[in-house]
Amino acid sequence: MGDRRDPLQERADGEQDLYDIATWESRSLLDRTAVAIYHGVRLVSIYLVIGLALLLLVTQLAASGYVIFRTPSLGLLTLLSAVPALALAAFLWQADPTVKEPLGPLAVTFLLAVLFASFAAVVNTVLRVPFAMVPVVGIVLYFFLVVGPIEEIVKLLAVRLYAYRGDAFQTVTDGAVYGAVAGLGFATIENTLYITREFLTAASAAGVGQQLEMAAETATQRAFVGPGHVIYSGFAGYYLGLAKFNPDDAGPIVVKGILTAALIHATYNTLVSALGLPFTGLLVLILVYDGFFGYLLYRKLARYRSAYERTSDEQSPQPAEDIAQE
Repeated sequence: MGDRRDPLQERADGEQDLYDIATWESRSLLDRTAVAIYHGVRLVSIYLVIGLALLLLVTQLAASGYVIFRTPSLGLLTLLSAVPALALAAFLWQADPTVKEPLGPLAVTFLLAVLFASFAAVVNTVLRVPFAMVPVVGIVLYFFLVVGPIEEIVKLLAVRLYAYRGDAFQTVTDGAVYGAVAGLGFATIENTLYITREFLTAASAAGVGQQLEMAAETATQRAFVGPGHVIYSGFAGYYLGLAKFNPDDAGPIVVKGILTAALIHATYNTLVSALGLPFTGLLVLILVYDGFFGYLLYRKLARYRSAYERTSDEQSPQPAEDIAQE
């Protein structure tokens, strides 16, 4: 429990100095050294994670970045493919009933999600092989046990590592906003890799014009897929926010958020894979599926807003003329 105390603390009730007996604070040189080492290890571990993610991302983007540099129109396609996801993330930011999140933590969350997407790419690639050996159900198990959980965890890590620790993270709904931005970052880099891969795949069989046409088709499809990432991680982020302000049950709450996001994510992947729909059918599926879960996420934010406004009204001072009439 967050407020649990040692029996000696309860009995002493501040009348005795219990330093290094039942209480502790930094007093001696050794204490200060321990504090410095602890914070140093935490800082180094964070930078190691970020550095490894950056190395993996650079490796993955080596070919893509060169192609985009040589073909600026490909970069434009990539940016345009992220517009729907950006619009959805902006809508959730605007729907926050409390103080709007500053751009600094939002930008850092976006960049961390871009970086950490490389972890998901590596894990997904490595673990796909054994699941592919299982007939029929292998791909379904892969979506539910690997893709969904791993991608939602790395997106949540992008929130947890920076924004979650900051002063700007002040409400439960802030978690949904930062989660949505993490989903936007993940979708952006994923779109980049898909679009450039399609462009490079078509290189041997088509001219530049046909390559761009095929890349444009992929960009159009990814534009509709991207908002799903925003919605999925919006759910996980909401529960991360709930966990921050309920520390006694933080672990289970975070797990619930990841499970919720992963199940929605994996179910979408399974439907797309199993149905094998043409583009029009895929578009209808995405609009219905993401529309439904997007509405559920919006309802969560609306319930918070309603309770927040009701509480604010109850706490606001009574007008002087009303008091005079009583």
